[in-house]
Amino acid sequence: MASNKTSKRYISAEETSSKGLFLGLVAVTCLFICLFLVSLWVIPYYGFDAIHPWAKWIAGFVIGSALTLVLWASIGLLLNATTGKYLPFFKKLRGVSVKLFLPVMTLIGRLFGISKNKIRSSFIRVNNELVLSEAKTYKPDQMLMLMPHCLQNSRCKIRLTYNVRNCKRCGKCSIAGLLELSDKYNIHLAVATGGTIARRIVVERRPKLILAVACQRDLASGIQDTYPLPVFGILNLRPHGPCLDTLVPLDHLEAAIRRFLDSDYYPEDVDRSPISVPPVE
Repeated sequence: MASNKTSKRYISAEETSSKGLFLGLVAVTCLFICLFLVSLWVIPYYGFDAIHPWAKWIAGFVIGSALTLVLWASIGLLLNATTGKYLPFFKKLRGVSVKLFLPVMTLIGRLFGISKNKIRSSFIRVNNELVLSEAKTYKPDQMLMLMPHCLQNSRCKIRLTYNVRNCKRCGKCSIAGLLELSDKYNIHLAVATGGTIARRIVVERRPKLILAVACQRDLASGIQDTYPLPVFGILNLRPHGPCLDTLVPLDHLEAAIRRFLDSDYYPEDVDRSPISVPPVE
């Protein structure tokens, strides 16, 4: 299994990030969105009277409601990420942060010279903490391990996309280790070649939690696509560059499995003491 030191070796400094970056960009994004919404009402304010005497107040109510939602979602996200506490109705508004903030933050990040991968890493880290904060556990058949096809050795001729059990477990890539974890904890393992197949696997399996391994781009888009289904993301390791013979930090993945799996379904030889899950670097 890959150690923490090995994990860090294959992730560049540009791609690593703390959750502070994401939270800072949330605050800036919230400010930009709020200023934009206010301008939608202030700029045409004096022209609404020509439509109807109540038009400006109706527009003000609609924009004010949107402002309230954005502010509540932003404050709730900041509060949950820093203290683990929830504002009322925040769970229902979590989609605002997942669907809206990341694209806007990516654009704002460009203005400040922050790379997309750094923002995505920070987003994944905060998402993982939100998923962990719900403190839920699941049965094995409610969980899905979803992996990218670039984990397979590039010289291997065996097709694994539709049946990962075709693997001969030669040990030349991470698939053998993943199958061992799948057998050990009785959790379904699937390999996807892209977003379309990944979505189809999710629809067919209907899991309640996904443990996903991928690069920053695919994890961030996958978290958005599958919302409100919780996704716990783990970055793959790329010693040969992107999309070629990538690796899985198996110790991180097993820690996540043990954290989310109901302890009643642990194998007999597995320690049942509490375990912490390493954060996204």
